[in-house]
Amino acid sequence: MSTDAVHTAARMLAVAEAGGTAGAALVVGGPPEVVGRRLLVVREAGGAEEVEGDLGSPALQDAALSAVRAALDDARASGGTTTLVAAGIDAGGAEVELYVEVRRPVRDLVVVGAGHIAQPMSRLGALLGFQVFVVDDRPDFATRERFPEAHRLIRADFSDPFADVPIHPRSHVLLVTRGHKYDYECLVRLLRMDPGAAYVGMIGSRRRVRATYAQLLDDGISRDQLDRIHAPVGLDLGAETPEEIAVAVAAELVLVHRGGTGRPLRDVERVATRFFPEPAP
Repeated sequence: MSTDAVHTAARMLAVAEAGGTAGAALVVGGPPEVVGRRLLVVREAGGAEEVEGDLGSPALQDAALSAVRAALDDARASGGTTTLVAAGIDAGGAEVELYVEVRRPVRDLVVVGAGHIAQPMSRLGALLGFQVFVVDDRPDFATRERFPEAHRLIRADFSDPFADVPIHPRSHVLLVTRGHKYDYECLVRLLRMDPGAAYVGMIGSRRRVRATYAQLLDDGISRDQLDRIHAPVGLDLGAETPEEIAVAVAAELVLVHRGGTGRPLRDVERVATRFFPEPAP
């Protein structure tokens, strides 16, 4: 029996929020008896796979499963992805079109501090597909008017900043509070979490970061733990304004997630040098 649209959408969302991945295939073209049928493939965070739905033909079922699994295995994709594919032959020999949708684990961006850098960072985080949380102890700063893109606005006491914020291996935490002591308290808590966040970034000058590292070591944080911290945060773009700093941080988040060198693509590809060398004198 085919799985229905409401159940499929709800299950895919729940799985993604729990750290798993789900893919669904809907028959949108082909014989009338199979158009509208749907199947769902769920991969829980622990790795177990479950299939729901019957497309009415073993050949079509196998082709649809192959299409969904290929989409799930695509390492280049992130977030929700959709694609229209021709997916094989049904029992009657007719070509069938499938609409394949994938929901991947939800990634969180937790911006601690609701100041001038947090605003463009929230916008860019949402554009990159993060579920954005903005945390501050000042109710006049963490407002919906200032952060319309944020998933949640949280008023927190920086002595226990993550009491109402779920931190997990898909969390990306950016510390941009108004004071060093608040960043430090948050940083210590993050480094002592197990499991910890995927990314921990802290804004600050070289001098401030050096002082922070010295204090962490004095407080019993291991040297290896220091390597988990992205500080000073962001890529070296010469950024100065809040918007430019947010772009530099967003670029680092993409680099961490996708991989790459962080170098200009012109220098990586060297098109002029490789394909249009200067003539020999």
